[in-house]
Amino acid sequence: MTIKKPQRGLFDTKVNTIKKSPLADRIRPLDLKEFVGQEHLVGPDKILRRLVENKELVSLIFWGPPGVGKTTLASIIAQAMDAHFVSFSAVLSGVKDIRVVIEEAKEQMKFYGKKTILFVDEIHRFNKAQQDAFLHHVEDGTITLIGATTENPSFEVNAPLLSRCKVLVLEQLTEEHLKAIMTNALMDKERGLGNMNIEMQNDAFDFIARLAQGDARVALNALESAVMLAKPDQEDKRVVTIEIAQESMQRKALLYDKGGEEHYNVISAFIKSMRGSDPDAALYWLARMLDAGEDPLFVARRMIIFASEDIGNADPGALRLAVAAKDAFHFVGMPEGWIPLAQCVTYLALAPKSNASYMAYLAALKDVKEKGALPVPFHVRNAPTSLMKDLGYGMGYKYPHSFGGYVEQFYLPDELQDREYYKPTDNGFDKVIKERLALYKKGRGK
Repeated sequence: MTIKKPQRGLFDTKVNTIKKSPLADRIRPLDLKEFVGQEHLVGPDKILRRLVENKELVSLIFWGPPGVGKTTLASIIAQAMDAHFVSFSAVLSGVKDIRVVIEEAKEQMKFYGKKTILFVDEIHRFNKAQQDAFLHHVEDGTITLIGATTENPSFEVNAPLLSRCKVLVLEQLTEEHLKAIMTNALMDKERGLGNMNIEMQNDAFDFIARLAQGDARVALNALESAVMLAKPDQEDKRVVTIEIAQESMQRKALLYDKGGEEHYNVISAFIKSMRGSDPDAALYWLARMLDAGEDPLFVARRMIIFASEDIGNADPGALRLAVAAKDAFHFVGMPEGWIPLAQCVTYLALAPKSNASYMAYLAALKDVKEKGALPVPFHVRNAPTSLMKDLGYGMGYKYPHSFGGYVEQFYLPDELQDREYYKPTDNGFDKVIKERLALYKKGRGK
């Protein structure tokens, strides 16, 4: 990727005044046309786009991970509404600052006829008393509150304030989103790096997008650092290589192509390590994937599949834990999200193993494909009409609960009466199931 605009450098006097702030700040989108990501909120006919287009002001809570556009969207809304915009961080501000904002909001309405949008970053850091200070003024319309939080507002924002706001969930940006944002920054001549002669090598570009892990701010800061680290050649060209990208992010690029062979090699090693009951190897491959930028939810999905395919009923709790680990990661996110994943990996690796359910299904599927749709035995057919009853549907069926929970009868098609697909092992809880199944089969044999 080569971006050639050699006429004006980054620090030329004509553009110096707009380029003193960090790239991530000055390249911030000014309207929804420039905004990248969150299509479920800003796409055609979606809630935020409709609010902006209809100029409808409502109090909002933006909940999402860092660097996905919470502050930017608040600014875009204020710009579109022609509202007075006040922004402060809950980390640095208190009730006294809120009172000042309220008085300023009243003056804006009185003298200029402008409504005030108060953007509170990290609103979850306000205590109950500080949050209560907003209530009356949000209720009477003095301010329109837009809060941003990385924490679940159900737990971190008090109920009265939460009831006066609409919560919108922002999703982590994809690598494609980050690439689009960085490309815009490289091309933009007014606010970005478009006046520089930059050659961005593809592997360096991909590396930054991958390692930023959905955070646009991280990606843009790394991009700007990489460009500054690249020394201009005789033609004033800056070539950003993978080595420079690594230096800008202080990370090394692991050999791991999410769409290529190494991706499949590593995930295969991960699964085989758990199947082989080696938690150390499984943790190593987990770390390899996460450190290289693999989607943690992809890993979680593979763990859920593994819990059913390779552990099954030898430890029925394995599937519950795998699903819980997925939900825990989705709730916590990175950087701490690896903790429940690591816990689950060690449990799965050391759980007793059984692929009996997996193999049983494949055996049943084989008969389905080879023998086609065999007729359902009459006694297990449903008989909702009198005609069906007259034809013998349901005739002779024994309701197990009327016999203490189990009664001897057949359920397979006549041609498959001797089939035994499910063969539990002697591992873990599978052994209990095997013994129970043997009793049932003995009864059916009678």
